[in-house]
Amino acid sequence: MKLLSPLTAGALQLPNRVLMAPLTRCRADADHNPTPLMAEYYAQRASAGLIIAEATMVMEGNSSFWMEPGIYSDAQINGWKAVTDAVHAKGGQIVLQLWHGGRACHPLLNGGAQPVAPSAIPITGDEVHTPEGKKPYVTPRELRDDEIPGIVAGFKKAAENAKAAGFDGVEVHGANGYLLDEFLRDGANKRSGPYGGSIENRARLMLEVLDAAICVWGADRVGLRISPLNSYNSMIDSDPVAITTYIAQQCSTRGIAYLHVMRSDFFQAQQGDVLTPARQHFKGVLISNMGYTADEAEQAISEGKLDAVAFGTSFLANPDLPARIAAKAPLNAPNPAKFYSPGPEGYTDYPAMS
Repeated sequence: MKLLSPLTAGALQLPNRVLMAPLTRCRADADHNPTPLMAEYYAQRASAGLIIAEATMVMEGNSSFWMEPGIYSDAQINGWKAVTDAVHAKGGQIVLQLWHGGRACHPLLNGGAQPVAPSAIPITGDEVHTPEGKKPYVTPRELRDDEIPGIVAGFKKAAENAKAAGFDGVEVHGANGYLLDEFLRDGANKRSGPYGGSIENRARLMLEVLDAAICVWGADRVGLRISPLNSYNSMIDSDPVAITTYIAQQCSTRGIAYLHVMRSDFFQAQQGDVLTPARQHFKGVLISNMGYTADEAEQAISEGKLDAVAFGTSFLANPDLPARIAAKAPLNAPNPAKFYSPGPEGYTDYPAMS
């Protein structure tokens, strides 16, 4: 199978094209430190062509999930070092997803601090989990232009910390209605000035962050994830193909290790084909995800539409997913009730094939 064949992505030599998508699981401790349970979980899945670790806070005070990990403190670096060591001991490779929650953050998770965003537009139609139960999202504060270099510096420091923690590279999180995606898409970005208006201006922060990560790692160990169609977190854009085209061109110029494109919308509110322009304009390794079966992934790779597929819930529930695909074995069913709950149940207790 093409899906099980090796792939070179920049400096990364991947043994197969069955990648593990970044999945928020909320198993860090109250100080956002990675835990030994997380090390066990990721090591179980080391047969992935590449593990893309979950969204990880680059700066203190920007929590969106309550128990998600960070990469801004020495304790967090040490916690992640245990994770990377465990994955490497099993022969795996792992990159860290660098993330800022933007307007998806909540004061109850961040010492009362108001979240920041490109514009003062709140997420609607959903609620956030907090220590006091589910709460509506609040209206964020619009970032000033003179604050944005501090955001870029925070991502750069996080990239340096990820290197200290032993990762094999980093993925910049530019998807799913978090800060960088909020700047990119015109449904959330209504500002003027150098970071608003045109596609070039709206993409500026994402590309500045990408360049900061490249400065630390080199382009060949940096990836970017985008979700031009996904309406999660109240997101929309008037021209998803145009933003995909521009980002793909910019990533191709930079020669990054891969571009990771979420192909559709969780809620089917937006339709369109963003993979074709991504393939046309990005000359490196193209990864896609969202709902692929192994057969569909094999067909897409064989036809040259993609180079690899990142599997989410199927990797969550099947720690030996590449072996199961090779054997055409049945898959464990995921347990959504335990996606974000503490402890090993629904996390490290999914069985491998007998």
